[in-house]
Amino acid sequence: MKILIVEDEESLAFVLKEKLDKSGFETKVAKDGEAAIALAHAYKPELVLLDLILPKKDGFSVLKDLKADPELGMVPVIVLSNLGEDENIKKAFALGAKDYFVKSQHPINEIVEKIEAARIS
Repeated sequence: MKILIVEDEESLAFVLKEKLDKSGFETKVAKDGEAAIALAHAYKPELVLLDLILPKKDGFSVLKDLKADPELGMVPVIVLSNLGEDENIKKAFALGAKDYFVKSQHPINEIVEKIEAARIS
């Protein structure tokens, strides 16, 4: 499964990439919102892990653009953010997010396990 990780925090992007690669996923990383859109078109991911606070274009805009795109609109997007307020979570789901994880409440291993479980189901 091809996963696009959209995360500007380099250490977190690195750890996510390493863990997902070791679990047998193929991953690419985009460090800002504009790069995320361009890479999604080129890479054709089967899943997107999306941070919301990003340089150049925020995650909400990226999510909206992905869902509006005829080629990428069906790709599941899992939000991985420090924004834990209900309004942000509701907004992400309203824009088409499949799931939402608050970084501080979910260890990376748990997120990887959820992705692995989603691959099986």
